[in-house]
Order: sequence, then C-alpha cells, then structure tokens
Amino acid sequence: MADLLDMLAEYSYLGAFLLLAAINAAPVLMPPGWVVLASFHLLDPTLDILLLAVVGATGSTIGRFALKRMSGLFRRFVGGEQAANLDTIDGYLKKRRHGHALAAFLFGATPLPSNFLFITYGLMRARGLGIYAGFWAGRTISYAVTIYAGGLVLAPLIELFEDRLVGILVVDAASIGMILLFASINWGVLVTRRRLEFTRPRLWRR
Repeated sequence: MADLLDMLAEYSYLGAFLLLAAINAAPVLMPPGWVVLASFHLLDPTLDILLLAVVGATGSTIGRFALKRMSGLFRRFVGGEQAANLDTIDGYLKKRRHGHALAAFLFGATPLPSNFLFITYGLMRARGLGIYAGFWAGRTISYAVTIYAGGLVLAPLIELFEDRLVGILVVDAASIGMILLFASINWGVLVTRRRLEFTRPRLWRR
C-alpha cells in the first residue's frame, strides 16, 4: 500500500480520487479512506485540505455506489426471514423524513463502517439520490477534519499497527462482526414491538 500511495501521490488529486473510489467499491480488506487522504497530505503538504476532502468524498461516494449495486445482486440468496427484516428496516426509514439520507450522513460523518451500510442498502434495494448526497456531505466533513488532524493521529496508528495489514484486518473484523450482528436482529419485532430479539442468519443454518 505504501508503494501504491507513493505512485498515486504523483497524480495529486486525481490519484486520491481513483484510490478512494477503488477501496470503497470493495466490501472488506481495505484501509480507511481518511488514512489514505491523510497520507496523501503528508506526502504533499501543498494539497488544499478542503479540496482534497471534497475529491476524496466524491471518490468514496462513487465507490460506495458500486458496492451497493454489487450487493443488490445477492438479494436472491437472502433467506425469507432476513429479507423480511431488510424490508422492515427499509419501510421504517422511508417513514422518516430523509431517513435513508440521514443514516448515510451519519455513517459518512462518523467512524461507523459505511461498507456495512451500503451492503445493507444494496440488499434491501434502497434507492434515492439522497443516500449519496447524505453520504457525500458526511464524508466531506469527516475527511476535512481527519486530514487536518492527520499528522497528530496517523503516526500513532502506524506505530500501533507497524504491519499495516494487521490494522486493516482489525478494522474489517470489526465491520464483519457488525454485519453479522445486524443480520441477527429481528427487525420486525424491534420496530413493531420495541423488543430486541435475535435470529440466526441463513448463512449459519445447514
């Protein structure tokens, strides 16, 4: 990854855009986007932080669009109970004003794993430009803040995960765990009865 960053850094903002689009189209085993952008800025401090954040957010949004579309192809493999759960969540968000967009903004503006959100949106076949607008706005804000603070937080993280693959695996393991937890919740019961119940995802069944 370090060699790839050095190579793409020569292409300035275009390199950041292409790399962010690529890593956000992948469901797992990719470094966080803010680490990539902070690294770009550390390699070339002349890059404008706000413009870099906008470029990175645009690349990330395009990548998540691709991930959502690819995830939608796997809807046919979702079990009946999980499909009902997804439809319940979709219906719940539709009843809230800009529900899908606000959720996308929340995941974009915070460290929550957005791959998890867009895989879910793909499986529930959620639609609307608001999803991408909300995510783009959230990502622009979070990237601007994290690029600015990159010099303070990036170095300790690199020291903590000297082997960068270890850091990526830790982040992705947490994301996969959240996806499995999300898939285990009976959303119909949670939304209609306000009671938390769990089911076994189809993947776990024989």
